[in-house]
Amino acid sequence: MSATDAGHAIGPIRWAWHPHPRTQPAEIAALHWLERRLGLARDTLPLVREARGRPRIQPPAGGYDASWSHSGEGLLVALGEGVEVGVDMEWRRARPRALELAQRYFAASETQWLASLPQAACEDVFLRLWCAKEAVLKADGYGLAFGLHRLAFVESDHGLTLGVCDPALGQPQDWHLHEFVPSLGYVAAIAWRSPPLNRSS
Repeated sequence: MSATDAGHAIGPIRWAWHPHPRTQPAEIAALHWLERRLGLARDTLPLVREARGRPRIQPPAGGYDASWSHSGEGLLVALGEGVEVGVDMEWRRARPRALELAQRYFAASETQWLASLPQAACEDVFLRLWCAKEAVLKADGYGLAFGLHRLAFVESDHGLTLGVCDPALGQPQDWHLHEFVPSLGYVAAIAWRSPPLNRSS
């Protein structure tokens, strides 16, 4: 197993990036990496899909949670222990409509921030915000349909921090976010939190 295959650690999360053709489904490759990390035989990961499509690992591996993202020619997979985790990765490319999209989908405070930036910086921050939002929403299980405007990030000394969010997502301080570059030409974010006490198994 290569160093990349074994994964990298951030807090309670192990993650790995792999080259993966955009024309091939990513889920099977993601599941096989997770099985190797958990010491399971191939095609035996106890995974189910919740009503909104969120993957959930079941017992006997139920103390773990997983998320993956496929963009461009890469696949990013994350495995968390004792937490709910979500990951998003985007391939860097020109996004001339970044501000227009933000005005349509983001919180007003984020749109104002983006509007104050030069075009190149606007596109960069837009991509970071998109990854952060999607990572949180994938961890919670709502997905993009929840509404990207219902959570807003601010810049801090440590990168993006969740400033405000809809109560359905809990409290902003419940969430941890890690921004990083998983491979040249990509940007990514991992979000995690302790499972809510009322989370059904």
